Amino acid sequence: MSPELANLILASTLDTLYMVAVATLIGTLVGLPLGIFLATSGKGELFEAVAVNRVLGLVVNAARSTPFIILVVAIIPFTRLIAGTSIGTTAAIVPLSIAAAPFIARIVEAAVREVDQGLVEASLAMGATPLQIVRKVLIPEALPGLVLGVTLAIVSLLSNSAMVGAVGGGGLGDLGIRYGYQRFMPEVMVIVVIVLILLVQSVQTLGETLARRVNRRLRRS
Repeated sequence: MSPELANLILASTLDTLYMVAVATLIGTLVGLPLGIFLATSGKGELFEAVAVNRVLGLVVNAARSTPFIILVVAIIPFTRLIAGTSIGTTAAIVPLSIAAAPFIARIVEAAVREVDQGLVEASLAMGATPLQIVRKVLIPEALPGLVLGVTLAIVSLLSNSAMVGAVGGGGLGDLGIRYGYQRFMPEVMVIVVIVLILLVQSVQTLGETLARRVNRRLRRS
């Protein structure tokens, strides 16, 4: 491998990590409260708002069911408005974040709904407010599932970040298309695939390790 190619792979890997990290942060900041609200705003729940719950559920389902490559193209005007351009790593963060938020929201909703409702009822009986229950009961109890959910979201974002390279998003996907496909350098494509596999495996292993540690800590407490 030439030094030039090695530098390209390193730079593209860093671009991919940058896109995924920022999109994960934004997606979590939006998806976490949204998922908690979806899990606690049904009939008879902490923040009962059935109509709002249904509308948000439809919006989340619509966003999740849209193929990512179509989403990228469809929101190009919005991406330009936010990032000032529709190409490059910073621009790619916009569709990645929009795709991540509803994905994380559904994961959070599922994790929160798995919490024993007896704990919620006991907290209400002791005079805890809904916000206190969310902060001190629901989130801590659902934390192992939340960690695994965010891990799954990161893996999905790594896949999407490679896909966004097809429309000039930068990162490893862009490198694989420009050099591996357009310049007929199959070795570059192989290296890109290997790097992506290593990234996914590293994220999955780290996420599972953190989830086990959190779970053991909850059981001890």
